Amino acid sequence: MKLFALKKSLVVLMLLASWQGQAKQVTFGAGADMDKLVEVSTLLASPKKYQSEPSTISGKVVKVCKKRGCWMDLATDKPYQSLTIKVPDGKMVFPMSAIGKTAYATGTLSERKLDVAQAREYLAHRAQENQTAFDPASVSEGMTVYRFSPQGVTLSD
Repeated sequence: MKLFALKKSLVVLMLLASWQGQAKQVTFGAGADMDKLVEVSTLLASPKKYQSEPSTISGKVVKVCKKRGCWMDLATDKPYQSLTIKVPDGKMVFPMSAIGKTAYATGTLSERKLDVAQAREYLAHRAQENQTAFDPASVSEGMTVYRFSPQGVTLSD
């Protein structure tokens, strides 16, 4: 009888240990479609292709919108490169606790060319959202902004 109880306890402990070891995932929208995974550098190398063709990107979350949780910046597969994923306010709300986690997002890429004035306005807005300093005089030329618009996102520890 004691041997049966010991075996039963070992099975329970093994189940608990395997459950504890699994990564936790949180999904937004439909979640990410892992069959469409593409490196962000590949996406940005051919941006036109991914403006109409849904794909899934991944990256470590480095920033989250502090006001509404409507965007996240993901570190990409290239050093010092990031890409913003943005949803309409309230569609998905990304928590500040997402920072440091890996995000998988399925959606499409958008491209927006900004002149100098628009670039200053855009960067000033981002600085305000991040509560960081910004000097408009530091912007002397236009820029292209890429954003990823997801229909589904999966966060993983």
